[in-house]
Amino acid sequence: MDPKQYIFFIITERDEMIPLLHPGQICYSKEDQYIRKAEQDCTVLPVRWLGSAREYDVQVVCLHQLPPLYAALLQALDTEEERLDAFLEKSALETAAALKEGCPVYVKNMEKWRLGVVRNIGNRDNRNDCFYGTFFKIELQTGSEEVWVPFTCVKPASEAPVQAGDRVVFFPDNEKHARRGMVMDLQEENGQPVAYISTDMNEQGEKGGAVTVPLGFVLKEEIHPSDVESMDTGIGMDTGADTGPANSCPISLDSRVRVQLGKGPAQGTVRWIGRLPGQKGTKVGLELDQKIGVSDGMLSGVRYFQCPPKQGLFVKMSSCSLDIPDSGIRDKVPAYTTKQTTLDCDGRPEGENVPPINSEDVKWLLVGRMKGIQGHCNSCYMDAALFSLFSCSSVLDSLLFKPAEPKDKPIQRTLLRDIVNPLRREGYVEASSVMRLRKQLQESGYCATFTTDEKDPEEFLSLIMNKILSLEPPIKLCSRGSVQSSFCYQIFLDKTHDLILPTVQQLIEQSFHSGHLKLAEVPSCLILQMPRFGKAFKMFQKIIPSLELDITGLLSEGPQQCLMCGGLASEECVECFKDSAFSRNGFKYFCQTCSVQVHSHPSRRSHILSPSFVPEGWPQAMAPPRDKMELFAVLCIDTSHYVSFLKYGPGTNDWAFFDSMSDRVGDVDGYNIPEVRLCPEVAKYLEMPVTELAHLQPRDMEEVGKRLLCDAYMCLYQSPSASLYH
Repeated sequence: MDPKQYIFFIITERDEMIPLLHPGQICYSKEDQYIRKAEQDCTVLPVRWLGSAREYDVQVVCLHQLPPLYAALLQALDTEEERLDAFLEKSALETAAALKEGCPVYVKNMEKWRLGVVRNIGNRDNRNDCFYGTFFKIELQTGSEEVWVPFTCVKPASEAPVQAGDRVVFFPDNEKHARRGMVMDLQEENGQPVAYISTDMNEQGEKGGAVTVPLGFVLKEEIHPSDVESMDTGIGMDTGADTGPANSCPISLDSRVRVQLGKGPAQGTVRWIGRLPGQKGTKVGLELDQKIGVSDGMLSGVRYFQCPPKQGLFVKMSSCSLDIPDSGIRDKVPAYTTKQTTLDCDGRPEGENVPPINSEDVKWLLVGRMKGIQGHCNSCYMDAALFSLFSCSSVLDSLLFKPAEPKDKPIQRTLLRDIVNPLRREGYVEASSVMRLRKQLQESGYCATFTTDEKDPEEFLSLIMNKILSLEPPIKLCSRGSVQSSFCYQIFLDKTHDLILPTVQQLIEQSFHSGHLKLAEVPSCLILQMPRFGKAFKMFQKIIPSLELDITGLLSEGPQQCLMCGGLASEECVECFKDSAFSRNGFKYFCQTCSVQVHSHPSRRSHILSPSFVPEGWPQAMAPPRDKMELFAVLCIDTSHYVSFLKYGPGTNDWAFFDSMSDRVGDVDGYNIPEVRLCPEVAKYLEMPVTELAHLQPRDMEEVGKRLLCDAYMCLYQSPSASLYH
């Protein structure tokens, strides 16, 4: 059975007309048969479930489509109840789908979690068939024993309670008092996971010990409530707050640093800085000068940097200090690290302006789990807006540095120091930073529910740009002789429009035409709200985000191009806007000669023409330049949850998707996992012929493509010349 020829589903609801049908069953339909039924918009679909030769007509509402890999993973489970629970929970499915051969994992075997390595992913009988399910063949670390298990019995080793590089508190055998140290490696002894710890003190009270401790007796240091002063460790307790190195000097790639290990201080060079999956705080990857580390730059099967074996070590940035042994070297440190007294939480000057992430750095700095902005308590509207505006664009950076009122200065400082700078420098912002901004907005009296309730992005942006930081509105709208300013523009259409699958270019042209609007000048930033009413009702099933927005015809003052000959236009005909003889939409400008010819037609003789702007001395035959805006982000909403897409580079495939609440660890006391992932696949929908895209049903589209085209809420454009960093 070739999975590519079939569409797979899981039954999520009972169909009362088919007693044999149970939620949790995996079924399938031939792809060509499914496409025919979908085109007919049928309410039932003929399917067969795995293991059955008979076909049943099942209500579409009872089915949920699955990727073939997910169907095979779920089929490996024993009962329908297990399959449905695993599908609804989803996180374990997504994690299992990302596992590769060679990954270190924990496997549940004989009711115990044991360390192992993935050796094979497939069917136990080597059948490449979804009928038999996909299992994981795990080689246990002890001995050569191998076991086959379903995905619910496997989890990445990175999900261990502690990781290499963590400062920990542990309880050795026969000792009442806790001791401290740093985890150097995770190992296994007698079938049980243990931590290999470089201790701050050995049993005789001397520095330099190393012990192995069962993971059940190890806690991260920041969550242990013991009294710090009762332990003579020689090192201050790490509270888990990543406040930067103690000497307040900035640590960057290739910095020479010291870190305290059990054997004393060790020196090394910083080879990697970032966030590790499932771990809080900024971590650094060190290449130590001596072979006292635990790796060669790999951690949990993922390579972060390259160094000789046993010289790699991952630690918290706050555990490191710059290695400046004498004044000669100290003189080489950048001046602000010794002369500046006002440093931010990262040990950098308060006014530092970190430039946006360039397209070459997006893949290594911004992409991954625990990347972007971490969501918390209905913050997705703010997370998506801030991420879209500041991660890879500087079009609104003037917000960060313009003079602010004393009462609003802390808000501006939080926006710059705690959100924009960390996002651009490390690719990650903790939820606490955004909550700090929300609390400041609430305490300043602008809104009483900013820390609890969900809001719209335009409400937040208008508050920040207008009421607080008094930014000059970038959009100047001309209407019947008067000019109005705006921070974003809501697209409205009259009832006479004939658009079915519109581009953003067509939408803004139609909206300006029906509203008798023009732009007084080229805006540095053009934020467009799509035509929809609230979060639920969408005017169009799909909207194509124009990668480039030609606003030449929307300008009230500026040379216009004749539609017919391409020369300098002198007249505009509003009534020709929808004339089918010309292009489908767009403002129509003509030179004097072409206008006479066009309006000699009987159907156009009654058209009323108006003069267009003609620059003094402009040659008649010279084609005017085009003013264009570039798309740099799209905010989308579905079921009251905002996400965003970045157009981060010039290539057609340079797309990234961001969700501040992509996954979650724990329940009430847990935390959200933000994720940024590349999504080059959306390019195929933007390049697809319009007629083909119009007939494509949303349920047949890949998830990210569907979200971009079907759930667009706000499109963000920038002028290429408006960047602060060239």
